[in-house]
Amino acid sequence: MAMDTTTPAPDFSRLIAAREYDPFRLLGAHREGSEWVVRVFHPRAESIALDGDGTAVPLVRVHPTGVFEWRSAAAPPLPYALEVTVLGRTERRHDPYAFPPQPATDDLYLFNQGSNYQAYHLLGAHVQTRQGVAGVCFRVWAPNAERVSVVGDFNCWDGRVHQMASLGASGVWELFVPGLTVGTLYKFEIRNRASGAVLIKTDPYAQSFEPRPATAARVNAPPQHAWNDAEWLAQRAQRDWLHAPLAIYEIHAGSWRRHPDGRCYTYRELAQHLVPYVRDMGYTHIELMPVTEHPLDESWGYQTTGYFAATSRFGSADDLRGLIDACHQAGIGVILDWVPGHFPSDDFALAHFDGTALYEHADPRLKLHPDWGTHVFNYARNEVRSFLLSSAHFWLTELHIDGLRVDAVASMIYLDYSRRAGEWLPNRYGGRENLEAIEFIRALNTMAHREFPGVLTIAEESTAWPMVSRPAYVGGLGFSMKWNMGWMNDTLAYLRQDPVHRHYHHALLTFGQLYAYSENFVLPLSHDEVVHGKGSLLAKMPGDNWQKFANLRLLLTYQATLPGKKLGFMGNEFGQWHEWYSQRELDWGLLARPGHRGVQQLVRDLNRLYRSMSALHELDFDSEGFSWIDCHDADQSVISFLRRDRSGMCAVVVLNFTPVPRRAYRIGVPAAGRYREKFNSDSRYYGGSDVGNNDELEAVAEAWMGQPAQLELVLPPLAGLILIPA
Repeated sequence: MAMDTTTPAPDFSRLIAAREYDPFRLLGAHREGSEWVVRVFHPRAESIALDGDGTAVPLVRVHPTGVFEWRSAAAPPLPYALEVTVLGRTERRHDPYAFPPQPATDDLYLFNQGSNYQAYHLLGAHVQTRQGVAGVCFRVWAPNAERVSVVGDFNCWDGRVHQMASLGASGVWELFVPGLTVGTLYKFEIRNRASGAVLIKTDPYAQSFEPRPATAARVNAPPQHAWNDAEWLAQRAQRDWLHAPLAIYEIHAGSWRRHPDGRCYTYRELAQHLVPYVRDMGYTHIELMPVTEHPLDESWGYQTTGYFAATSRFGSADDLRGLIDACHQAGIGVILDWVPGHFPSDDFALAHFDGTALYEHADPRLKLHPDWGTHVFNYARNEVRSFLLSSAHFWLTELHIDGLRVDAVASMIYLDYSRRAGEWLPNRYGGRENLEAIEFIRALNTMAHREFPGVLTIAEESTAWPMVSRPAYVGGLGFSMKWNMGWMNDTLAYLRQDPVHRHYHHALLTFGQLYAYSENFVLPLSHDEVVHGKGSLLAKMPGDNWQKFANLRLLLTYQATLPGKKLGFMGNEFGQWHEWYSQRELDWGLLARPGHRGVQQLVRDLNRLYRSMSALHELDFDSEGFSWIDCHDADQSVISFLRRDRSGMCAVVVLNFTPVPRRAYRIGVPAAGRYREKFNSDSRYYGGSDVGNNDELEAVAEAWMGQPAQLELVLPPLAGLILIPA
């Protein structure tokens, strides 16, 4: 077929060199002069034929590298198909370049403005049908690329074959590849515009990945899970979380339980075994250590590479939906540990994504996290904000997550975090505050609370930054709650002391009340306190075995009765001896021993008391809910206090931090009359010595310790009591 010589021959050099940013100007169907042309570039093809109506018409090879053309005065039928022969095998497929880009202009605008909260609908890989043909639309943000291609098994990972189209100043690239299906493995091949360097990167917006150690993204199926938690979500939206009980069970999904052969439980198996256990133990919520995709088991998920993907270690995203749904139907909320503060430097992932510092900073004084060897997100870049806000939105929307625990907030808001003088770059005012990170955090919390009523955001923030858990509109960071790291450090430092020396450290028990209501605090005994040589909670306790168990029961009672919501790490609830190790399950066999069963029963009873007694939770964040009876008895290492609810009903708490029973110990109480010992951590049911009081005690109307009445008690050794009016 003669070529139309009235039209200049196209220049294929950039296409052949895989440097083409607009492949649609050359490939696909075009009107050129008086003719129509269909042009295909396939370097490995032996022959290609056009099949539009069942009749195959051969294309002519016009360039030895694999450029083929069909020319005719008549337009080709649309959508046309191609018969491509490679190594003697012919496959029929539709031409990707017969499907021009369909940019979502408004979504791209919001993405570039930093306010697209659902960019996961825009970018990534999405199964679509265009012109009646099924396939997958790929989009990726790579503004400093000269050329981007989608590569996979479907094109022998050859970046010349499926070169994507640039969507202009947005920095986004797009290509619809017909015929691809769910499960297809893919990556992006990116050529940097300045250096010419070629990088193979996984999709930042991928919703599924192949199992580690492989790192390809996988085209994900649209969700198939049929949710049954409408009632839970409706109740969540109306829940008064400020005044409700919150007892969180923090778990690592890979090491809560394992099969005898060492295999991890799947999400479905966790739904079968974890959910009834948590419900029986009386917890209100599960907190999942990160289940976002990550390449390294030993990072526990905190070095995330898939911000929109449930890790394939334990199953599919629908399997995780099944676990969350099972939790909701059992009345249990699910909090996700989420990591927007840093990301790993793995070559296949976000780091230096398009050959430049794209998601991270270029300046090493801002870029590198000195503690973890990771990169710090560049919160000043609009598209990075859209990425992170969309990740949060994805988990809250698509997975029905009830809360986000945001990791390492202090490392985000301080420019000099873990850096010495000269190793950090001040902000525009000369200060150490990361103004862009603060703006991002406020946007995150505002979005979460506006669009997901009842959802919690919880900060792990270890400094005295003010108003972390106050609304953004009054100048706070906007979190619902903040971990009380000061309480945790002081409490563990105190309990590590031999009881004979504790009276010298009494202030560690009392100092926290000076700031206890400055934030909405969670009292955490988390995974961080039982790893890296720190020992388990039980192992930290001084004394012989009896004293260790008694001290642990006392610690757990102290946590349960103080103002603040509660968090405990798995294994703490039955007195794990060994510190946590992520590559094996908890030592469940310990429950064959009375001491460990006793600790577990104590936690079960404390959780139920905490939930049922409004005095123990209703005013967790209000100083009206707490008052000291006596905080000065350092000589005997005893503290006593009152907890109240909004109606004025109260509970009396007395804690003895020595192994010496205290008989005829007098405390002040708010009213004369009968009191009942509701809880005693020294009970024989918990493995204690069963020292305590009769079912009913009589308080006499004689003022004591600033209270109008007084009560005489027996204080058991290394134990806590909860008393209520009879």
